[in-house]
Amino acid sequence: MADFDLVVRNGNIATATDLMTCDIGIRDGRIAALADRLGPGRREIDADGKLVLPGGVESHCHVEQMSAAGLMTADDFYSASVSAAFGGTTTIIPFAAQHKGQSLRQVVRDYHECAGPKAVIDYAFHLIVSDPTEQVLGQELPALIRDGYTSFKVYTTYDLLKVDDYQFLDILALARREGAMVMVHAENHEAIRWISDRLLQKGHREPKYHAVSHSRIGEGEATHRVIELATLLDVPLLIVHVSTEEAASQIKAAQTRGLKIYGETCPQYLFLTADDLDLPGSEGAKFCCSPPPRDAAAQEAMWLGLRNGTFQVFSSDHAPYRYDETGKLSKGPNPSFKEVANGVPGIEIRLPLLYSEGVRTGRLDIHEFVALTATNAARLYGLFPRKGTIAVGSDADIAIWDTEKEVTIGTEMLHDNVGYTPYEGRRATGWPVTVLSRGRVVVDDGDLLVERGSGEFLPCDTPELAKPLGRTSPELDPARNFGADLLR
Repeated sequence: MADFDLVVRNGNIATATDLMTCDIGIRDGRIAALADRLGPGRREIDADGKLVLPGGVESHCHVEQMSAAGLMTADDFYSASVSAAFGGTTTIIPFAAQHKGQSLRQVVRDYHECAGPKAVIDYAFHLIVSDPTEQVLGQELPALIRDGYTSFKVYTTYDLLKVDDYQFLDILALARREGAMVMVHAENHEAIRWISDRLLQKGHREPKYHAVSHSRIGEGEATHRVIELATLLDVPLLIVHVSTEEAASQIKAAQTRGLKIYGETCPQYLFLTADDLDLPGSEGAKFCCSPPPRDAAAQEAMWLGLRNGTFQVFSSDHAPYRYDETGKLSKGPNPSFKEVANGVPGIEIRLPLLYSEGVRTGRLDIHEFVALTATNAARLYGLFPRKGTIAVGSDADIAIWDTEKEVTIGTEMLHDNVGYTPYEGRRATGWPVTVLSRGRVVVDDGDLLVERGSGEFLPCDTPELAKPLGRTSPELDPARNFGADLLR
């Protein structure tokens, strides 16, 4: 009689903290035992010579999401979750995006209707808060946080999404009371607008000018500003998709001061540059995202941030718009840089590229890789230890890697619905070959083995990392003013 539903044998297991070679016994979708020579399983997988890692947690992706401009992403919850799984990711946390005038509660219902019948791996939701009305801040958002939607994103740019500093402080005060994690897209909106207007006035329309309009100084300034506002109320904050040394240095300085400021960067800031936008015609539109890719020096700054603890999370910011009239070219075959849909795909290549260019080159060790791609995201968003690690009691979300497998990345071998990849022709060594979600074999040797709709929704706990330090800003020190608690 079998002791386990499934046993993964002889694998070289790595987590964010440990290395071990042993068997993994799985029962009822969870890891029931880690030991040498476990008893039999109803099914067994021999992982001898393979690297066994926690399934990736993709904590920044846009799936089946309508943009503020009315464009739908190319990937729905089926194609996005399949693509994620083939890349070694077993949990995705996309955004339930509120647009002006919308009820947050209704937005969440709508996203559940999309995800439930389609996702093949487990998922949670962040919220996007773009219209912080009295109803939203007083009733809807607090209730949603208590229901397991414990993280949300705000923007300091985009006409139809941005909040001003007053609204941002209201949102931060609510996050402090409710224990939620706030994520920020930090760029200076007025700087982008000012530069863009002058570029267009001089006839500079091509996609390459998108990178010019999103200045490094604007990203650094906005990052500094939101950190200082969070410091005012002693609220933890995560700065997403960081692309510049200017922004990274602001995050590192805050961390050095003992503040709970976290950072995230993405593949496009390690492997693309602004030169990729400078292609004939509108081809450069394929590489337009915000913030844009920068240069080789910025790439090195991002690698340094991954190594020195500036960045806790490495996410794809998968924002899949096709290179056609439904996406990048919705305003015609030769749009100005201001009319190009922002975003690049990357959900499937996130882990393999970082492993190949990070671990195999010695820039990162395997523990840092696991932390950046799985464990830290689970901790930041209230899913740890259910997700993000290999431990007794955790969900059996496991990716088995062939560390010598060489893959040439190309559109035809990927599983998203975008129709192109900005990483076309790039080679990666090391690829997940078998992927388990809650003990189910989702992917094996190039085949998808589960049905659409078999993923489960994950309510998130209040993240431990979202709790304030309990320190008072000098401006709100009761001995110098009338007290911080009155303003929170």
